[in-house]
Amino acid sequence: MNATTAASLAGSRRNSWRAVIAASIGNALEWFDLVVYGFFAVVIAKLFFPAGNDTVSLLLTLGTFGVSFFMRPLGAVVIGAYADRAGRKAALTLSILLMMGGTFIIAVLRPTRASASRRPSFWCSRD
Repeated sequence: MNATTAASLAGSRRNSWRAVIAASIGNALEWFDLVVYGFFAVVIAKLFFPAGNDTVSLLLTLGTFGVSFFMRPLGAVVIGAYADRAGRKAALTLSILLMMGGTFIIAVLRPTRASASRRPSFWCSRD
């Protein structure tokens, strides 16, 4: 093994570890997001699903939480097809932007039932 091959092997090992660390951080952040959602499920139930019954509100909140697990395979197919055409970096950027958009809507716009009356009628369900 010559010096060029050894340097190339060391560089590829560094890049491999860098990819593993980056993927681990991303996975940890995703699990953190899910844990925080579960932790605040009662508060989210009262703000976003104010039904007459607290149990129904909590079940709607947990149902929304459960939908995320059904949407993952669909997202994998759609974002995976996009990644095949545009590349992994573009697909990861799109995925992060979509997550940021959802977080922005929840955090800043706070779409609660009380604020829904200020929106156009086609955004709100009629009770």
